[in-house]
Amino acid sequence: MQRRAERQLHWYPREWRARYGEEFTELLVAELGERPHSAHRCFDLACSGLTARLAAAGLAGRPLDTESAGRRSLATLAAVLSIFAVVAVALWAQLTIGWQWAPPATRATSLAMVVMSLGVLAVGALGLLAIAPVAWIVLRSIAARWRHLLGPIGLVAGGLVVLAVGTHHFANGWPGTRGHPWSDQGIVPGGVAAYAWASTLFVTSYWLHPAALARFPGDEVAWMLVSPAAVAALIVGAVRVVRRVDIPPGVIRYERRLGHVAVVVTASYLTGAGLWVVDGGAGPRDLFQIGSIDIAELAVLALLVVVTGRAASRVMSGRPPVARA
Repeated sequence: MQRRAERQLHWYPREWRARYGEEFTELLVAELGERPHSAHRCFDLACSGLTARLAAAGLAGRPLDTESAGRRSLATLAAVLSIFAVVAVALWAQLTIGWQWAPPATRATSLAMVVMSLGVLAVGALGLLAIAPVAWIVLRSIAARWRHLLGPIGLVAGGLVVLAVGTHHFANGWPGTRGHPWSDQGIVPGGVAAYAWASTLFVTSYWLHPAALARFPGDEVAWMLVSPAAVAALIVGAVRVVRRVDIPPGVIRYERRLGHVAVVVTASYLTGAGLWVVDGGAGPRDLFQIGSIDIAELAVLALLVVVTGRAASRVMSGRPPVARA
């Protein structure tokens, strides 16, 4: 029963277990002694544990450490927007390949391409604006807190190096390199599209078709396995950096404003992508064919837009509220 109680305690985040784990385990062991099997208890533990994890991520309630609430919401916002960027670029890269070979057959697809291209550009610009002040704070803090920041910075640097080298190598195999004259009308530069495709090569439905995947070159399959690990290292490292540095309230307010802008930008991109999926067509030679992976990506993007709005609304200075009489 002790081991069962300790396993069920892992529904809760680490900081919650550190503060309440011992006492809660004793209560849970006593409960297990009276009722060894209870579906209702398991459901309650899962719900309350996930709620505590949402609070720890700055998405619901209040975390145990109220002083770090702003950094937690900001770190979650950074992670969600990073994942959104990966999925959005993967979906956008599919359209850039089709556009290189043939113009879209429907206005919906053409409009979707324009909206999605502007959305990708805006997300990139917001990312640079958000990273700049935090990077400066990290540089100023690294001398005094290098022991705490060395690991996360190493993850960020390692992920960036792997992505830069691998993307540069595989961009040469971009399927749009033998396009047609209308691809040079300025909507998406070929080099940008090639790097976007190579960096998100792992976002594909070929994982569900091993026979087709086995026909891919070995180094390409290896890159499809390594690149998501590099992306994960980059995101995890960035989140840990944000959580471990002391960010002034003014910078947090600035990041919150950027977060609100990001909600509008991501929703706009989602609208463009939805326009293509709902009203677009396959186009010439099925170059703009809509598959199950596109519908799944659209659903993921919709969820990420909602989480982005939630995280942006909860980014605050982190100071506890002042009680009023």
